[in-house]
Amino acid sequence: MSYNKINNFLGWLCGIIAFVLYAFTVDQSISWWDTGEFIAASDKLEIVHQPGAPLFLLIQNLFSNLALGNKEQVALWMNLGSAFCSALTIVFLFWTITALARKLLLGRTEGNRLQKLQIFAAGAVGALAYAFTDSFWYSAVESEVYAMSSLCTAIVFWLALKWERRADEPDSNKWLLLIAYVMGLSIGVHLLNLLTIPALALLIYFRKSIHVTWKGAAKALAWGVLALAFILWGVIQYSVKIAAGFDLFFVNSLGMPFGSGIILFVLLLVSAAVFGIVYSIKRNKPILNLLILGTCLVFFGFTSFSMLLIRAQTNITLNNNDPDNAFSFLGYLSREQYQSEPLFKGPTFNSKIVDVNESAGYRKDAERYEKFENVKGYKYDKEVLFPRMYSQKHADFYKQYLNLADGENPTFLDNMKFFFNYQVGHMYSRYFMWNFVGRQNDTPSQGELTAGNWISGINILDELRLPGLDAISESMKKDPSRNTYFFLPLLLGIAGLIWQAKRSKRDTTIVGLLFFFTGLAIVLYLNQTPLQPRERDYSYAGSFYVFAIWIGLGVLGLIDFMQKRSKLSIKAITYTSVAFAMLAGPILLVKENWDDHDRSGRNMTREVAMNTLNSCEPNAILLTYADNDTFPLWYLQEVEGIRTDVRVLNYGYLGSDWYVKQAMEDVNQSKALPIAFDFNKVKKGVRDVIQVVDLGIEGYTDVDQLLDVMLSDDNRNKLETSDGSFVNVMPTKKLQLKIDKEKALKNANIPAEWQQFIPEYMQWELKENLVTRADLSLMSILVNNNWERPIYFVSLSAPAISMGLDKYLASEGLVSKLMPVDMGQSSKGSGLINADKIYDNAINKFEWSNINTLEHFDVDSNQYYEGWIYPNVYTDGMQALVNQGKMKEARQLALQAYDFQPKETKSMRQTYYNTVLVDTLLKVKEVDKAKVLAGKQLRAIRENLDYQLAIFQKANRGYDAISIQLGLAALDQYVPIMKELGDEQLFAEASRLDKKYKAVWL
Repeated sequence: MSYNKINNFLGWLCGIIAFVLYAFTVDQSISWWDTGEFIAASDKLEIVHQPGAPLFLLIQNLFSNLALGNKEQVALWMNLGSAFCSALTIVFLFWTITALARKLLLGRTEGNRLQKLQIFAAGAVGALAYAFTDSFWYSAVESEVYAMSSLCTAIVFWLALKWERRADEPDSNKWLLLIAYVMGLSIGVHLLNLLTIPALALLIYFRKSIHVTWKGAAKALAWGVLALAFILWGVIQYSVKIAAGFDLFFVNSLGMPFGSGIILFVLLLVSAAVFGIVYSIKRNKPILNLLILGTCLVFFGFTSFSMLLIRAQTNITLNNNDPDNAFSFLGYLSREQYQSEPLFKGPTFNSKIVDVNESAGYRKDAERYEKFENVKGYKYDKEVLFPRMYSQKHADFYKQYLNLADGENPTFLDNMKFFFNYQVGHMYSRYFMWNFVGRQNDTPSQGELTAGNWISGINILDELRLPGLDAISESMKKDPSRNTYFFLPLLLGIAGLIWQAKRSKRDTTIVGLLFFFTGLAIVLYLNQTPLQPRERDYSYAGSFYVFAIWIGLGVLGLIDFMQKRSKLSIKAITYTSVAFAMLAGPILLVKENWDDHDRSGRNMTREVAMNTLNSCEPNAILLTYADNDTFPLWYLQEVEGIRTDVRVLNYGYLGSDWYVKQAMEDVNQSKALPIAFDFNKVKKGVRDVIQVVDLGIEGYTDVDQLLDVMLSDDNRNKLETSDGSFVNVMPTKKLQLKIDKEKALKNANIPAEWQQFIPEYMQWELKENLVTRADLSLMSILVNNNWERPIYFVSLSAPAISMGLDKYLASEGLVSKLMPVDMGQSSKGSGLINADKIYDNAINKFEWSNINTLEHFDVDSNQYYEGWIYPNVYTDGMQALVNQGKMKEARQLALQAYDFQPKETKSMRQTYYNTVLVDTLLKVKEVDKAKVLAGKQLRAIRENLDYQLAIFQKANRGYDAISIQLGLAALDQYVPIMKELGDEQLFAEASRLDKKYKAVWL
């Protein structure tokens, strides 16, 4: 069998192995973060958050059809679509490694059988090792863009090597043109693939230049960066900006229909391309011809975005930014709803805003484009070079991280320290080491020694960085998310890098440049703030892909090393080296990573979404805020058609005019929201935000009167500014809403015992100093709804979006319902507890499948379980039922909570909440269960705080202060509970632990 046939067969075999593994571990439904949105949008070809991924949506829509009409299977098939793309990535990675290895080992010769075996082994080790790495496996089994984006990157680099080998053939440029087309297509998936361009420019220079010089290489690299910039800004943004300018002229000046200018621009662009191609052929300018054809193919691939313009016209449900015209489409592509990060020069977290940068913007009106002043940014009193600490929201973190005093401005050196230590170290190198050295656990990390660090499994080395590891418990050692590779994949990669560098500095430079641009260059560009809501390792998977190339070449490096130092035959050395590399790479990685990457048994995201919707009464309005309390709901409604009568209203999106407009329309089975003001009052550029200016109004002011003032165009209702202009303001923070008691009693389902507490007015105070479109919309809903439709807030996000209405929110578990009830001091904290409703929801409506049997409770599910679901449903519910003397109901809820426990108690927050469960079980005479649970909680406290104590005593830094506080607070509760329980052993243990830890920390 020829080399090419074996190479093709083995490449496909590696892909099949990867796909089978992914198919066994794939998520069966939606998971957290963006997958719910992407699956919902793919199924109906709708529009996701900026800057969009139309090609991804189109391809995933094909996979959704494989469900054959079974809507509950759509998510699974789309997840398998990601698995398929990831498996194809492994195929191309194998071929990439063998291409590089063959070039360096054999050149243009055929080579002997043993040399071919070495090349194929290198490809298999590198490709399969990457297939089983932490970050890549994570994205391979869910419907996210990163799997398909990785495939685009893999195809492009493989095509570049294909061209390199055939560059002297007459038709070799077809490979470069194919690369350009894939580049254009990849824009419709994710922009990460474009980062390969500088490395490709260097590869072309090395291949085509007779005399290679540093100056020539620098020029080639500069051209590569310019090509990258041309696509990022020229193709993606300025081409659309110019088209928008044409459309503006045709519509506003010539009275033509919307889109007519775009048609002319496209015709001119095509004409210019045709002229350029003909000219280049006639004048025999092959390079010009190649550049024009390549640019055309990039644009041709980019046309996948036309789907957005087409679908935005059809009144789809998910229609982010409503890009139905040239200017809204431009805003969508330029990510105008997101704040841009400063790169080369910008403010520090102490800088003060001194002015606003405005530019002309345009919005689509009935027959023309309207001009408005658009805020593009701010001017600051102090700006620095290379700003890395610029976010005012994270000022406390910056100051603590670098020991800066209040008011002290960070220096250039401080910014460099933060860049190298935090952005490079914590936000990139840590992720890199996760994949090739090992991972401590999946606990979200902000620098604690106990959470999310990289470890090797070699205790003597790990202890130098992470003191206290010798004190971790058996359950921590057996945590499925604790993975140790003993540096072996890393060492293989380093060996491959060294071997390649010795054989070809050019190839090493190309691969190294690709490694830089897909890793550290992203760190530079993103300039991320600390305290990210999730780990961001998926952003850097491209650089992990490149390192896997070196892992594969490490097989050859190992053979070369052994050959020089061993007397064994080359055959024995080859077999031994290949076996060792396979064990140290793919086999070790799959063995360590399987248990925490197997999602086949997980279903919590869908269950939480289902239970949230089913907590709402018919035709409810449900306000959400974050990704994870919104996107899963969209999936259920858009794909599975569940509870489409509930209007899910994302408060963050409600700050945009397009979303307010959609809220005024019917969606699915949900009627338009009762927002009574004219949309033109809040369209883009009009009342984007309204400042709160306290004018000294006594008492509380009716909401409808305040709306009239804020939405008035009469200057008598506005405030004159220093420059003579007039602006709308919110004149007070104190609001009130008159309650129609008859309507409230009829429609609001107010518990009988609360009905006596219905006041004449609901009165509350705004929390913020700005009023957004979202606030205006909610105010209008409150005024005009008049208790016709129930209004809910997802309880997780309620404090951030309730506009100060907290004391009128009655918790019903996963949601809180707006109630016209004021019980004064009888209210619990920031709201009411409707215990009967929580009980009814939990016992009769909620569905939980296998949380208590999962071997690995993933970090996101665990966070929402212990931070939202458990305290709001079970802790609050049990306490309220016991306080009301409803012991039968309390018992049922407590037994469900007992069965709802994960196998392992991971955090002190959960042990703290479980004090209520142990106490309730005791009160309802479930003593045996109370003892079992109490013993488990005391063990968890002992294991966790012993570990914290070891860190405290050895390093006096990096310990988790919150866990310590929660553990001590839990012991405060457990000691008297254990005494009442009557178990002397448990009481003695609780007392001992309480005394031991308080002696250290109190």
